[in-house]
Amino acid sequence: MEFPPEGYRRGVGICLFNSSGKIFAASRLNGHEIWEMPQGGVNEGEDLKTAAKRELMEETGVVSAEIIAELPYWLSYDFSPEVSIRHIKHIKHWGARYKGQTHKWFLLKFTGKDEEINLLGDGTERQEFGEWSWMSIEQLLNQAKKSRKPVYEQVMKEFGNFILGIVGDDIPLKQSET
Repeated sequence: MEFPPEGYRRGVGICLFNSSGKIFAASRLNGHEIWEMPQGGVNEGEDLKTAAKRELMEETGVVSAEIIAELPYWLSYDFSPEVSIRHIKHIKHWGARYKGQTHKWFLLKFTGKDEEINLLGDGTERQEFGEWSWMSIEQLLNQAKKSRKPVYEQVMKEFGNFILGIVGDDIPLKQSET
């Protein structure tokens, strides 16, 4: 097993797709139209797959999802300068100061109905997202935070064929004209 890089907060990222091959994305409450996929920290001693399912449930309320694939390596990004300043308040909570985050990414197939999605999550954590949408890969990459875009591009490069193999030739790589 590959170890995460030093100096980065360890977490999991979740690429959730539906039966149409679209990717779940949500906008942060303070996100200014920036959309992202669910992600979060790993608790001490927690299995990474368990962490991915827990984070998905905490942030979206979704429990109807099956793990399809896991990236065999970690993907990292550095905090922007403004996040680094705000990050100081997290030092007490996280127990350390980090230069960015690193995630082990999981591909999950959504097996439920859209009504299951609840941005209040499971009620154990504060709400992080304001709106959600199923997006094409192109839409997600166009609306992602600049610091995360290279990570998302790599995630889509790795997971695109899995999604294609499951949903068929109609994978929405680009935004539809309708």
